[in-house]
Amino acid sequence: MKQERVAQPLEARLAKKLDAARKYRGTIRFFTNHGSLLSLADHRSEARAALRRAQRLLATTTRTIAAIRMVLRQREARRRAAMSPRVAICDAFGRDCEQAVAVAWCESRMQTTAQNGQYLGLFQMGSSERRLFGHGRTAQQQSIAAHKYFVGSGRDWSPWSCKPWYAY
Repeated sequence: MKQERVAQPLEARLAKKLDAARKYRGTIRFFTNHGSLLSLADHRSEARAALRRAQRLLATTTRTIAAIRMVLRQREARRRAAMSPRVAICDAFGRDCEQAVAVAWCESRMQTTAQNGQYLGLFQMGSSERRLFGHGRTAQQQSIAAHKYFVGSGRDWSPWSCKPWYAY
């Protein structure tokens, strides 16, 4: 009976590959510190074969680690891009989440596509602010840019016409 392979989560695969790379580096380090094993006639062929194998496996494993990390970064980017405006704002602003949500609600009714003249996005940032702090299509990108602006302004809401304490 054919045994089915269960797909491991990428994080688990990455952990195994990192452990393997550590092992291969240890083997290479061992032969670097015990170079006489590579030249003594008794052990030369086995030692050189073990060193070459560790170097080859480390190179392959390193490429696999880079590929897995890239897939994980892409997955995280897709997850963040799909965040709701409230989640994205709270992710960017942390402890100032509720205040930032109140400002975004007042400025744009939590719409990433909101526009009022030159002012765009969740936080209705102007063209010069977008140039300085960034902007983007997603709630996450707009929230990160607004947080940079918020921090740059001294962690107060003075740049925005809407304040968190306004009852909207």
